[in-house]
Amino acid sequence: MTDDRVYGMGEEPLVEPDWPPLTATEVAAVTDADAVIEWRSPRPLSATARVRTGAGREVIVKRLPRSLRTAEGLGEEHGFMAYLRARGIPIPEVLDTRETGEFTYEVQELGVGADRYQGAFSWSPYLTLDDAAAAGHMLAQLHIAAVGYDAPARPPHPLQASFTIFSSADPIGALERQAAVRPALGMFLSERPWRDDLDRVHQLFHLRIMSLLADLEPLWTHNDWHGTNLLWRDGDVSSVIDFGLCDRTTAIHDIATAIERSAVDWLALRGGGPATVRFDQVHTFLHAYQRVRPLTATERRALPDLLPLVHCEYELSEIDYFLGVVPGGNQANAEIAYDDYFLGHTEWWSESKEGQELLEVLRGG
Repeated sequence: MTDDRVYGMGEEPLVEPDWPPLTATEVAAVTDADAVIEWRSPRPLSATARVRTGAGREVIVKRLPRSLRTAEGLGEEHGFMAYLRARGIPIPEVLDTRETGEFTYEVQELGVGADRYQGAFSWSPYLTLDDAAAAGHMLAQLHIAAVGYDAPARPPHPLQASFTIFSSADPIGALERQAAVRPALGMFLSERPWRDDLDRVHQLFHLRIMSLLADLEPLWTHNDWHGTNLLWRDGDVSSVIDFGLCDRTTAIHDIATAIERSAVDWLALRGGGPATVRFDQVHTFLHAYQRVRPLTATERRALPDLLPLVHCEYELSEIDYFLGVVPGGNQANAEIAYDDYFLGHTEWWSESKEGQELLEVLRGG
């Protein structure tokens, strides 16, 4: 093992990366000849580093395979970021995007504030209730700022947190169409009873939410809201980062994602331990959010039934990534994404005492 290990999906917390770390030569090519790599991110789905240029400026350099994101695909993210930034949301500027060989390189401003969650796994609770409140406050501001951004939904990509399958009256047909344009996902699903799995695990929540969907306004959203994608100063969120999963969904989809990724100790569950549900953080986050942007009656009703589904499309797109983008494929991670996450997370909400209790709290029961 090396110091360049990244977060894993299985029982090992740190694993060898699927992608080699950024090199000094690569960084020099997209910044300047005297640039120095100061820190490499342990997040596994791209190669990312904090770099100090020869002029002393700190920037973030990210390298992605073009099979994951082209410069045009990153432009879908950058357009939304620029729209929000113009409306007061503190988002680092994109300084450069270029394609070189099989990779796409992105250079961004470092962002203002401390990266207090730098060493935390994405599915981690907030460090304090004050952080949960600040995160809810900023997400509400972002949703208000996003109104009017009318770009179409992103086309299918690997690693995508869209909302197309369970917003459809026919989720099986919607997934069949998605698999048809993502062959790696289609091949994986062809070897599994996924239609039966979807009926058994997800259908109840889908049926409950279907009658509400027409009253949920479409909105471009962040779709990866948790402490590790926020920078902090004086107890407030000072920068919002990582728009790699942004897409046209709904505000309540974004809220459900934020709760799903911070309220439940999925890491403990993965290791065979109990979940530690942070009811206090959920309450604090939602209270702070609604002080800025009150939920509609439909959003309040939709939240508890959307919460067990909100991770699903991302997990399917992870399968596509692990088998269609990672060199040589990573079958083990694809199986974890399907069994432990796509199925397992939804099953936890419906079968565990803690999951049912949190859903009842959100229903007002």
